[in-house]
Amino acid sequence: MSDGARPRSEQIYGWLRNSILTGAIKPGELIDEKSITSMFEVSRTPVREAVKRLKEEHLVDVIAQSATRASQLNANAIREAFLIRRALEMESAAQAATAMSQQSADALAEIIERHVRTIEKKQYAKAIEVDDEFHAFIAEISGLRRLWRTIEISKGQLDRCRHIMLPRFGEADTTIEHHRRILRALNAGDTEQSRAAMKEHLDAAYRTSKTMLDASELSFPLERKPGGRNRKSDN
Repeated sequence: MSDGARPRSEQIYGWLRNSILTGAIKPGELIDEKSITSMFEVSRTPVREAVKRLKEEHLVDVIAQSATRASQLNANAIREAFLIRRALEMESAAQAATAMSQQSADALAEIIERHVRTIEKKQYAKAIEVDDEFHAFIAEISGLRRLWRTIEISKGQLDRCRHIMLPRFGEADTTIEHHRRILRALNAGDTEQSRAAMKEHLDAAYRTSKTMLDASELSFPLERKPGGRNRKSDN
């Protein structure tokens, strides 16, 4: 598994991060660095570099002399991620409202329609990708080019909830309608309404996540390390 266009540590980081966010690697699950070195045909160094970045994003726990695990879902971390994302995306929407063009409006409308089609086809993972495309495009319109990358990193904990919940969400129609309200506000060039529409959308998504967290539906047991004892992480 390799992509010659990117450094190996970047490839490993991207693969591991996506696996954690999508739930392919579950909270509490062991991350076998030795297996990853074999998969990517690399030394331990680029694997450790990737793990270090993920630790800084609180997506993995490195337990000295024990194991590396995908971090548990944590209510405080999820709330912090939500607050950061909401603040940045509200400003992104406000800035985009002053820079809208017909081309931008058409592109956002097309993204919404693709989102509708993915939901209709029950392509839930794809729906999350298209949802993110809508938000990323608004950041691009705003002209704040580094903004989406900052949002993308900060919202990792929220994304884990999204992938776990989406197949049983029942709120896809609400998400689509919120995106349409955001687009109407952007098309009107109304900065305050764009901020408000984005806030309403992100608040609603967070409430759903919090409801499930409060119901303890997102708690996972630690995977036992072969030949050893489980050791709980600090989270």
